[in-house]
Amino acid sequence: MITYDPHKWLDHFFDIRGSLVKEISGRVLICVFWSAGVVYFDKNYHDVNISSLLHTLVGLALSMLLVFRTNASYDRYWEGRKLWGGIVNETRNLVRQATVHLSGERDLVVHLAQLNVDFAAACMYHLRGAKIAGMLESQHPPLTIATQMTFALQEARRRGAITDIILASMDQNVQLLIDYLGGCERIRKTPLPFAYVVHLRRALVVYCFSLPFALVDTYGWATVLDTLVISYVFFGIEEIGVEIEGPFGLDENDLPLEDICTTIRHNLFALVELEHSEPDKMPEGL
Repeated sequence: MITYDPHKWLDHFFDIRGSLVKEISGRVLICVFWSAGVVYFDKNYHDVNISSLLHTLVGLALSMLLVFRTNASYDRYWEGRKLWGGIVNETRNLVRQATVHLSGERDLVVHLAQLNVDFAAACMYHLRGAKIAGMLESQHPPLTIATQMTFALQEARRRGAITDIILASMDQNVQLLIDYLGGCERIRKTPLPFAYVVHLRRALVVYCFSLPFALVDTYGWATVLDTLVISYVFFGIEEIGVEIEGPFGLDENDLPLEDICTTIRHNLFALVELEHSEPDKMPEGL
């Protein structure tokens, strides 16, 4: 993810990285060259002008389709971020409870903290379709790690460190971790309907490539510039939808999963260390 200050226009107004210019430049340039050919043919050989009314009406419908496309994609992006926020919270809650209820079993507390860190990393690699070193035989690494968390809680119950009620309460956090991962998998494995995406792209191509015929009589050679602007806007909006509909990848506009996993690791091990801090060494204000 690219961090930026939304109040400073000039700091990012001309940025290429993350702006999708590279992704759409080929389509836009083809439209521009095509429009130049249409204008040249119109002026030197035969009048090819058509009424602009059709493009006006189609442009309105196409704009609505693009709005729906970007809204649907952003909903997926934001839902993914909320689910990962849930993962962060549940790992904190689980280790927080462990530091209190298992205060006499430091080895289990550290083990649970490490499992939660491993779970977050496993979720990240799982959602990206990557293999995880040391777990090549596991069909579902995050689920395997979650199961190990439950085994650790059962071990704490066997030692008499927690009661059945506390075990059930802490295991509920593990269940929520699995639920949040399931939500992420739903986003990853369910793209936008194929028919909608194909129809929108066909409409975009037809609209942008037929646009010079509607503009050439009125704007002449300025049609080339008009086509450049309109195709850049329309193809750019569509590409933004493509970019953010799968928020768990490695693109520059995807969620910063590495940073989130790092935050989880720092938070959990700081909590484990805080548990064993002496009272007179606690930070002021606590």
